[in-house]
Amino acid sequence: MRTKPISNSVLLAVALVLWPAMILAQTPAAETAVEPASQEPNEFQSYARAIPGTKVEFEMLPIAAGEFLMGSPDSELGRKPDEGPQVRVRVEAFWMGKHEVSWGEYQQFMKLCAIFGKFDDLKIRQVSPDNQVDAVTAPSQLYDPSFVYESGDDVRLPAVAMSQYGAKQYTKWLSLLTGEFYRLPTEAEWEYACRAGTTTAFSFGDDQKRLTEHGCFIDNSDDVTSKIGTRKPNAWGLFDMHGNVSEWVLDQYHADWYGRSKKDWISSVDAIAWPKKLFPRVLRGGSWDSDAEDCRSAARRKSDDDQWRSYDPNSPQSPWWFASEQGQTVGFRIVRPLKAPPRDQWAKYHDADLEQIRDHVRQRIEEEGRGEWGIVDSSLPAAIEKLK
Repeated sequence: MRTKPISNSVLLAVALVLWPAMILAQTPAAETAVEPASQEPNEFQSYARAIPGTKVEFEMLPIAAGEFLMGSPDSELGRKPDEGPQVRVRVEAFWMGKHEVSWGEYQQFMKLCAIFGKFDDLKIRQVSPDNQVDAVTAPSQLYDPSFVYESGDDVRLPAVAMSQYGAKQYTKWLSLLTGEFYRLPTEAEWEYACRAGTTTAFSFGDDQKRLTEHGCFIDNSDDVTSKIGTRKPNAWGLFDMHGNVSEWVLDQYHADWYGRSKKDWISSVDAIAWPKKLFPRVLRGGSWDSDAEDCRSAARRKSDDDQWRSYDPNSPQSPWWFASEQGQTVGFRIVRPLKAPPRDQWAKYHDADLEQIRDHVRQRIEEEGRGEWGIVDSSLPAAIEKLK
């Protein structure tokens, strides 16, 4: 193969890849410099992607590999015991959503319930033991849409009130549709990206008064979410990492998780607390209903799934949705690792991790007709178009 000379466009791409690392190295508060992952520059840069079959786009930003101190120091204002002791974590490169997942994006996923129902009526694209690995459960219709859309249904508002399982199934749908591996961030990845090279309480420093410029929280929210991207991003270009909605990560919540490692450092993969019970699980970033100290980079929030489903009159209660006021504070954003796991490992990140969740999903779909199963692959958009 002939080697082509390096063009100006490639040099520009290199600069785009390395800029998070350069910022981190130049940030006075940062304790360690990010070492960029070894990747081709034209393969690791920001991109916008339309969800196949729609005109709805989402944007992904490259987060260079590096290491950081996870958690907060004893001296940090507002610090809680579950944020320590600090542990050094090495993180591999990944893309992260520039914004929290919006209603414009999530509603495309919600439409699958009716679509899968039509497929089932026509006896096409049905789920079987042979193709179940590519099956996605579409969430049931909302119990009370006016309640879920209390902040409005503008497509630029963050989607809210989904369970962690609902968020994970969204990432499975997007992965199978695009052929690219998307998932929820790990807790370590989320904090690393939020900090953007800083060791201060917030990605913009320690001054809580500046949070009004960067986040939607209890002092400036008017008790509703705000449109994504309306406040200042962090140094790596990520919006709404402080406030607006609390964001799901993959991890189970353990108050003492950071102190369990006896090593000088751990990888972000080894740092994952894989769930072994329904709740509590971890959300990050605070929300429109949070005090400033709960929007800090290191602040952790634990889920209370039973309480957050308390208004749901069905039995079993929805595995996809939370029906409570606190459900209005819950959302998520997506990541895409630069090095995707083998295809046979995707289910670990996407599917129900407990038998209890699987049973509730099966019962809701098969016995109550709420929610639907369906096969997702690159041919789905064409199959949907045929229904019309």
